[in-house]
Amino acid sequence: MELVPGDEGRHRLDPGQPEWEESWDLEFHTAEAELAGYVRLTLRPGRQVAWFWAALVGRGRPLVTVVDHELRLPAPGSPSLDLRAEGLWTSLTCETPLEHWSVGLEAFGVALDDPTEAYRSGRGDRTALGLDLEWETTGGAHHHPHPDGYHLPCQVHGEVLVGPEVLGVDGWGGRSHAWGDRRWWEHTWCDTRGRLDDGLPWHDHRSGSAPALGPEGLPRPGRLVLPGTTTEVAVEALHHAPVLVVGPGARTSRLARSLCRYRVADGRTGAGWSEWNQPQQPRPPHPGFVGSSEP
Repeated sequence: MELVPGDEGRHRLDPGQPEWEESWDLEFHTAEAELAGYVRLTLRPGRQVAWFWAALVGRGRPLVTVVDHELRLPAPGSPSLDLRAEGLWTSLTCETPLEHWSVGLEAFGVALDDPTEAYRSGRGDRTALGLDLEWETTGGAHHHPHPDGYHLPCQVHGEVLVGPEVLGVDGWGGRSHAWGDRRWWEHTWCDTRGRLDDGLPWHDHRSGSAPALGPEGLPRPGRLVLPGTTTEVAVEALHHAPVLVVGPGARTSRLARSLCRYRVADGRTGAGWSEWNQPQQPRPPHPGFVGSSEP
């Protein structure tokens, strides 16, 4: 996929598409998958709102998650993507187009011993989460078809602050930039990004399909074939960081995001992030309730 520097910037809203959105998704994991996380900023100008998600997972750690679906859109034309709200400051900055992005975050999230609590009350221990990380491109772009966009493999380094801890990061990951009409509450999809220990990265997106999922819609061990090859990879989810995506009219979708371990029969291993979008059926109104909802 051929990219130009202008692809990194903000794109125009398609008129008449209230579900049009533009998102920047940046993920990381250490070499042994001991620590991992992600940041996602989504602009939904047709609804005049921005979404922000961040998460940190790791061996022996609870999920620490930050989710806000009611933020003001960042100022148009800004070279950086900044958001400020109570208990949240973040800045996503394109330092060098197609080569280098940085992310700063100071926020309060919640620590969840049971990650699926994110689908319910989301109540947990209030926990500070900070990021000072750099993403540097290490390979060519992979096309992201639904909606339009691209994914770039990256080396990631910097620091993570969680509670009183300061943790160094020197690992791998990637970043995705996508724009278009995305129907969270109607379409099922599975998106997988990973890197093997020999340096091979990949990105795979499949619409309208999902692997066998376990309780609460979290993934069970399974297999995938690397895009463009016949190489079969065993997939095991190590840590979960799900998000309940809440839309207009009380519509919801469960997005199971998981850090996964990958194993090839020839002995190669790797890690990366996968997500499974699972629209939920709306609950019927309580008998006797009279009201309206946003279409």
